[in-house]
Amino acid sequence: MDDLNSNNLNNNDENNDIMKESVSVSEFHDFKRDNDTDNLKASSFYTESYKKPKRKNATVFQLIVVALISSIIGGSVVASFFQFVAPAVQPSVKNYFNKLIPGANQKETTTAQKAAPEVYKKVEITASDSPVSAIAEKVSPSIVGIRTTFKAQNFFFEDQDGKSEGSGIIIRSNGYIMTNYHVVESALNNNGKLGNGAKIEVILPNRKDKPYTAQMIGGDQRTDLAVIKIEAESLPAAELGNSDELKVGELAVAIGNPAGLEYMGSVTVGVISGLNRTIPIAENKELKLIQTDAAINPGNSGGALVNSQGKVVGINTAKMGGSGFEGLGFAIPINKAKEITDNLIEFKYVKGRPFIGISADSRFNEQVAEKYNVPVGVLVADVSPLSGAYKAGIKAGDIITKFDGKPVKNLEELNEQKNKHKPGDEVDVELYRDGETVTVKLKLSEDKG
Repeated sequence: MDDLNSNNLNNNDENNDIMKESVSVSEFHDFKRDNDTDNLKASSFYTESYKKPKRKNATVFQLIVVALISSIIGGSVVASFFQFVAPAVQPSVKNYFNKLIPGANQKETTTAQKAAPEVYKKVEITASDSPVSAIAEKVSPSIVGIRTTFKAQNFFFEDQDGKSEGSGIIIRSNGYIMTNYHVVESALNNNGKLGNGAKIEVILPNRKDKPYTAQMIGGDQRTDLAVIKIEAESLPAAELGNSDELKVGELAVAIGNPAGLEYMGSVTVGVISGLNRTIPIAENKELKLIQTDAAINPGNSGGALVNSQGKVVGINTAKMGGSGFEGLGFAIPINKAKEITDNLIEFKYVKGRPFIGISADSRFNEQVAEKYNVPVGVLVADVSPLSGAYKAGIKAGDIITKFDGKPVKNLEELNEQKNKHKPGDEVDVELYRDGETVTVKLKLSEDKG
């Protein structure tokens, strides 16, 4: 029995040894057997004694306090970094990356340039906000009213007073005024002087109730220009421009007295519509004029056509009339007008014009020549005494067929050839007289009319 018990004990020890070899270290935590404790301590396997702590339930208030403290500390650290640390290390970092990656900084600049907005060219307008108003303010004091009174005969050949009105431009501060010849023509006699009982008056914009009496300085029917003068000083002379520099489409402002002095100082606006327009203004008389669509009406004649700088570039002189015509006004170029008026002021006529010394019969034309079986040309109606034609032996009734070797069929063609010469030139003139052709030498004189 003792042996049995002894054997049992030995068996238990063997079983225990087997169990100790077969159980893993991690499973030792589940063993609580006291009788094996000493054997486990003596074995080559060991375990750490671990006691699981008990969790404490945190309150909501504690969580809030912890979160706030963490936020404050974290924010302070980040702010300090960006304020003190980042600026100090940024150049070094950028320099390092520039060396590491060549062109990195250049690429950044290029990207920034591409992102910039497109730049447009800025256009500045140097004129005032209301250029026409400024032009009118500058030029209007130089534009005057002109009134002529004269004696005219009515249907019963009785004398009665006549009156006409127009415009003029002060061109010199001591009283010289430029205007159209047709504005003052009714007050002149055949010699271009004031007729009996005729009078020319000038009305200044700042004293409409006290007109000045003007004297006739000179006139030129050919260019429809005249100069008159009043006794006054320190007048506002207009600034003259350069009509040779005009371009079609640029601003044009007309200032004058349409429909008479009742509408004195009227301003109309348009553009330069055309240049060098050949316009017939009377029989056998044409002018090369500026065309504009600025309104020009009777009474505007002699007034100013002004550019955007307030400079006079033309003398308003005509308007295309008739139904269906609108915006067709014309002005004498100021360069031509100044040349003529300077001559009228200094010499009382236009110097340098050649003169033949004949008057022509305008009724003679190709049809009449064919009817009477004579050559076509210029039929001489009269010869001026002591003129070049008189001295050359030209007579009334002669037909001028050639001038300086060039055929001429009418007075216009004759004048065209004549104006290619100057006073003093000698030319050959071919005539048809009494069924024969005659050639004479003609020395051109100077036209002082």
